[in-house]
Amino acid sequence: MSDILQRLAEVIATRKPEAGGDPEKSYVSRLFSKGDDAILKKIGEEATETVMAAKDVRAGADPAKLVYECADLWFHSLIMLARFDITPQQVLDELARREGLSGIEEMANRKLKERELSEGRK
Repeated sequence: MSDILQRLAEVIATRKPEAGGDPEKSYVSRLFSKGDDAILKKIGEEATETVMAAKDVRAGADPAKLVYECADLWFHSLIMLARFDITPQQVLDELARREGLSGIEEMANRKLKERELSEGRK
């Protein structure tokens, strides 16, 4: 598969304010400068647009519409990850860890870990 996620992540990192990103010249820098809530709101908007595009495709629209919206969602997800100093590789590693696991098994394991964490905090 392509290394485009890594290349995008590297460019996004240069747009952070602490890396010299200029909100007057860069959309990504502007999002970073607006803070977490602006980034998260954008993720929500893009997720909604992706869902709506999928429904349109289901109803016969051009699948390119869904590809376009999904690309927007992934791009903004990369911005969110960068904001929290998480790399695309970490997400890919998590997907690799889950490979071969039953989705039902994965959800059960996740609930068990969440329960253990919450009980450990008490």
